[in-house]
Amino acid sequence: MQRTCAWAAKAIFLLAGMAWSAVAQEPPAPRTNEAAPVVLTLKRAIELALQNSKDIQVAKIQGRLADHSALISKAEFLPNLYVGSGLGYTYGIPETPGGRAPAIFNVTYTQQVFNEPARGQSKELQEQARSQSIVLRDVQNSVIARTAMAYLELAKVRHGMELLQKERSGADRILQVTQERQGEGFELPVEITKAQLTKARVGQRLIQLEGREDELEVFLRAQLGLAENQSIEVSPEDLPGEAEQEGANLVAMAMQNNTGLQLAESDVRAKEFRLTGEKRAYLPTLQLVSIYSLLGNFNNYSQFFNHFQRNNYNLGIDMHIPLFSARTKASIGLAQVNLDAAKATLSNKKTEVSAEVRQKTRRMREMSAAKEVARLELQLAQQSVAVLQSQLEEGKTNLREVERARIDENDKWLAYLDANFGRQQAQLELLRAAGQLDKVWQ
Repeated sequence: MQRTCAWAAKAIFLLAGMAWSAVAQEPPAPRTNEAAPVVLTLKRAIELALQNSKDIQVAKIQGRLADHSALISKAEFLPNLYVGSGLGYTYGIPETPGGRAPAIFNVTYTQQVFNEPARGQSKELQEQARSQSIVLRDVQNSVIARTAMAYLELAKVRHGMELLQKERSGADRILQVTQERQGEGFELPVEITKAQLTKARVGQRLIQLEGREDELEVFLRAQLGLAENQSIEVSPEDLPGEAEQEGANLVAMAMQNNTGLQLAESDVRAKEFRLTGEKRAYLPTLQLVSIYSLLGNFNNYSQFFNHFQRNNYNLGIDMHIPLFSARTKASIGLAQVNLDAAKATLSNKKTEVSAEVRQKTRRMREMSAAKEVARLELQLAQQSVAVLQSQLEEGKTNLREVERARIDENDKWLAYLDANFGRQQAQLELLRAAGQLDKVWQ
């Protein structure tokens, strides 16, 4: 009994000495070459990412390119006015390679009125331009998902590093106590090796987390548009909204809001416009044409024509009635095949989205169950530490057992953090598959 009391007294004295040294130690001086840290919430991080993401900027540029491409095809059905000159030397009948008379000055007006193949191509390009808004939304969802995952993982990593720092201190105390007991002849050398191995493993995990922390900080700074030396402060958060709904409800949401499915539907509409236009190629085409020409008598018009007129103006229509066109039949066949392929892709996409949502719903439930198991294991470890701490104060156990219990508690904490992050990842993936990711932050 005296030996046990002496051992408890030694343990309490050791803990007190370590606590005093921790209090007496001065905090490290702040780095002068770093900018002031920016404190971010998850919502603010996503807002900055949506404002500064290079991927979103590229998607917007691609949308503008598609809009201008659609305008080019649409311009044929708008008034077009050209000014030019066909001035040239002539010997013999005055004419130009284009079949028109040489002119000092000319003005030409053209406008398509009825041309169904061209109109079908124009509608196809316009639909493709409209689909760029869906592409932009998909890119925004991708940015939201990546930013949220990086933010949440950074919070998890930093919490894990704090736990490992405590665990390393506990491993140091275990090693110190084991060495003292081995010197007194109460422990074998193998126990010292075990204690050293425990400390080394903690150090290894801490180095791994430090490397991951640096990777996440670099990614977030680039994604949020922050300076390279800008430090980031984050805090553990839960995702807004809940994705734990019935699978049928989420599938119904996905059928309406999934961006991949919306793109496939847009592609079908574009191919239908093209096919409709090609099928109407057997109808006449009609174009308004107007030409003004200012002619010069030096081209010897009076030698070949009975009357010379300097100012000439023509207004009319240019109509073509197809009687036989092998190209039209081939174009219809090609448009039909493209439409069939787009419809098949849409059908496959619906099946894929439905299966993906159900699979991610199951994964969400699995991760929720894993989080609950980890929470209970952590609670059990905390209760074990409390029991051993009471026994230490009563002299019924030793410091090494208490520290081992604390190390086990830290391990359970790390496991709980991993399980919670896994659930958050599953929730983000499910929200994105169901087309709800951008809505939870509105």
